[in-house]
Amino acid sequence: MNKRMSTIAAGLLSILLLLPACGGGQAAVAPEPTSIAPPSAPPAPTAEPTPLTFAAPLTGIQLEKQSAARPIAVMINNLAPARPQSGLTNADIVWEVLAEGGITRLVAIFQSTDAAADTIGPIRSIRPYLIDLGESYGAVLAHAGGSMDAYAILQQQAKPYLDEISNGGGFFWRSKERKAPHNLYSSLEKLRAGAEKRAYKLDSVVPVYSFTEAGAVDAGEPASTISLTFQLKSYKVGYAYDAESGLYKRSINDKPHVDMNNDGQLAASNLVVLSASHKTLDNEGRLAVNLEDGGPAMLFQKGKVVQAEWIRAADGMIRIVQGGHELPFVPGKTYFHIVPNATPLESHVSWVQ
Repeated sequence: MNKRMSTIAAGLLSILLLLPACGGGQAAVAPEPTSIAPPSAPPAPTAEPTPLTFAAPLTGIQLEKQSAARPIAVMINNLAPARPQSGLTNADIVWEVLAEGGITRLVAIFQSTDAAADTIGPIRSIRPYLIDLGESYGAVLAHAGGSMDAYAILQQQAKPYLDEISNGGGFFWRSKERKAPHNLYSSLEKLRAGAEKRAYKLDSVVPVYSFTEAGAVDAGEPASTISLTFQLKSYKVGYAYDAESGLYKRSINDKPHVDMNNDGQLAASNLVVLSASHKTLDNEGRLAVNLEDGGPAMLFQKGKVVQAEWIRAADGMIRIVQGGHELPFVPGKTYFHIVPNATPLESHVSWVQ
């Protein structure tokens, strides 16, 4: 039996030894193992930019979130010793209006800026028509002193105001770099803190201007260099249009009008010049300015000018119209200038292409 089993085993071994020769003489080779790379991670999603879906009500500039802060209207000194001023490049709107002696005062309306800590000033006194301008925006009024008529309005009509002299001195400061009265300053941070302490509302329904990228001057006359006078021949405001930025850059007596905070030249996308009745009230030269009756106006945008009118609208805002329809502003800052209507508007404004 053992002999038979040995014979069978030997036969099987012989068959196994002959199998490689059946494939053409090549030895069987085990396949190389295949290296399989792990699946790559999917690319990280690209962060989409936050859509700008809100427009600042007074500039039309697109923002990431709604700007609902109550406007602050600051009375800014514009005498030569007060220049250059601080903070005007942050204002949404600037009004330039005559004060006593033929010099102008600036009313700067701050609403959408986030530069809360920046210095603003020098700050000066208030008049009834300056109250009227600030109140048209629903603003808290910031000033230092005022005429007796202005104080009567503020106090008897319970206007929201911060006065360095009577009710808000701690929210202003005096600079040692200039002589009084051209050295009084504040900031939006301090003024909003003052408004909160006085229990004034800190948010409000802010009036809105009309804005389009095209503006309203397609058929206007070219006007790239503008010269503007108010009352004194020795005081001349100029604007030069920069087509690349779409801004009118401001000068005073042929020198750039700059912001002391950043040395930036004051500039605006829209310029308005409007004519209104002025009346001298006393020997000090204090004025009453009629901001109700409307009258002729000029609107400068995109290097052109159109003739228009100004009206006091039902919402209390001064609006620029043509043929009964409001003219849209180009998104950006707007500077308004009120000149006396004792002479034609054209006598205060000139321009060249």
